Amino acid sequence: MSPPGPDTLVHAARDGLAQLADPQRAPRMREYMKSELPFRGVPTPQRRQLARRVVADHPLPDRASWRRAVLTLWDHAAYREERSLAIDITGHRAHARWQTAEALPLYEHLVVTGAWWDFVDEIAINRLGPILRGDPGTVAPVVRRWAHGHDLWRRRAAVLSQNASGPRTDTALLAECLDATAGDPDFFLRKAVGWALRQYSRSDPAWVRNYVSEHPELAPLSRREALRHLS
Repeated sequence: MSPPGPDTLVHAARDGLAQLADPQRAPRMREYMKSELPFRGVPTPQRRQLARRVVADHPLPDRASWRRAVLTLWDHAAYREERSLAIDITGHRAHARWQTAEALPLYEHLVVTGAWWDFVDEIAINRLGPILRGDPGTVAPVVRRWAHGHDLWRRRAAVLSQNASGPRTDTALLAECLDATAGDPDFFLRKAVGWALRQYSRSDPAWVRNYVSEHPELAPLSRREALRHLS
């Protein structure tokens, strides 16, 4: 095992992706994701298995090392899977102690610079969401700021941040995020609004029906998605 530190983890991650590369698959993956970065052609299950292995083999001693490893993979990515792997590494259980409000600037950077639905959705639902549930007093104002901002991907992240909250959903916060976005013509925002409502309908269908009925400005796409599982 190499000495702990971000550089050894990053090198192992890149080497691992190179070993798993599938040049036949890579162009199709790039076309599907409309990616400026090329792909290695590594399927998601193999990439996630690699993330678990490199974290186990190259433990990070502190938050600063964790942040440096993530940003090195992300900001200097030559292949798109390096960015996906960086997100995988953020959420490893070995790094659970760093999933606090202090991580929000890092996740905001990933959201804004990643600027595409697969990155943003994973961060919003599985990173921002748990931090929000653990520290709503600190994180809810950040989510509100994102919801009312101009950046498309921050806004999408705010809308989707409670998709896994179920009965613990803060409906006042959800409504504020939805209200800030409901009339926007952008496809990714309309889809996010419908998805967030559809998810919450599993916990409180009456609330969702009422929200939809009181907001005629909802796009047809958002409305269809919201009511998909409601008779």
